[in-house]
Amino acid sequence: MPDDHRDRLRLIRTEGIGPVTYRRLLERYRTPAAALDALPRLARAAGRQTGPAVMSVADAERELDRTRTAGGRLVFLGEADYPKLLALTDDAPPCLVLHGDAALAQRRCVAAVGGRNASANGQRMAETLAAELAQTVAVVSGLARGIDTAAHLGALRSGRTIAVIAGGIDQPYPPDNAALQRRIAESDLVITEACIGTVPQARHFPRRNRIIAGLSLGVVVVEAAPRSGSLITARFAQEAGREVFAVPGSPLDPRARGGNDLIRQGAILVESAADVLDNLPQAPTEARVRRAKPGELPFGEGPAVAPASPEAHSHVLALLSPEPTMVDDIVRRCQLSPPATVAVLLELELSGRVETLPGNRVALLPGGTD
Repeated sequence: MPDDHRDRLRLIRTEGIGPVTYRRLLERYRTPAAALDALPRLARAAGRQTGPAVMSVADAERELDRTRTAGGRLVFLGEADYPKLLALTDDAPPCLVLHGDAALAQRRCVAAVGGRNASANGQRMAETLAAELAQTVAVVSGLARGIDTAAHLGALRSGRTIAVIAGGIDQPYPPDNAALQRRIAESDLVITEACIGTVPQARHFPRRNRIIAGLSLGVVVVEAAPRSGSLITARFAQEAGREVFAVPGSPLDPRARGGNDLIRQGAILVESAADVLDNLPQAPTEARVRRAKPGELPFGEGPAVAPASPEAHSHVLALLSPEPTMVDDIVRRCQLSPPATVAVLLELELSGRVETLPGNRVALLPGGTD
């Protein structure tokens, strides 16, 4: 429904609303239109004088039109075309832009990632591995130079690939991969969380990496230096209950140190595609997939919760600190019902006093107790 898509987009683009808050608003108000109407009241209830800045109807319609003109379409969390594995993660993006064959996102996928400054041997290994994997699964990577590019090229030789990018679909990055991005969009699939026109910045890449991990049953690291983005992708995979694999490298090459460290920590050593496919689960580890949290209901179900009292706000704030705290711990200690606690946290987040983090955690922002 166009109106529903427009309202969802306006809610997603509202100041201060991240993936977890978006879900909670829809759980509480059942429709994006009702959630938008409630935003000023919720912010005032938590002590803010004005509501958060909301995207205008005209801007939302303009973004939808520009995305369609560029060949993409927005798919929202909860819709049939939204990638099912990604939807299981705690901070699944509320909407994605898909450019290409949307059905490809529902296939079994394996990610192949690694460093931009990759060795010739590393690139050859990534391309060979991806070509072998793509005969059985779709290969996901991040369209960066080096290992990512080699993985996409290998997968295109024998099967299917998904490129997850950090910017808008109209902003190829790096520029020298613009032709490769067009090729993947024409034959396979390009995915991004970023709105049309977004120029990639450093802060966008970790968000891209969590999508790569979330789409995949497993992540293969081919070459990665310590503290590289590929290791961030591997961590996201572990947190989401996905398998982590790594190709060993020479201890004399710093580009292999991150992958070797992953193997020491328990990642599965990979020398061929068979090492991946033989150890690839049919589904994410059950204990690690996203489950309903206290007070959380599926979209469109359950009664609306009345705004919380100032006393409830004070009680919950007293239990919070800048150090992330599990919401379950707050529920146990605050003597409010689970739905009431979630309602308080939602109002406090919309007022800019707390921050909701992946893993069902919450933290007090600077000045949050003022």
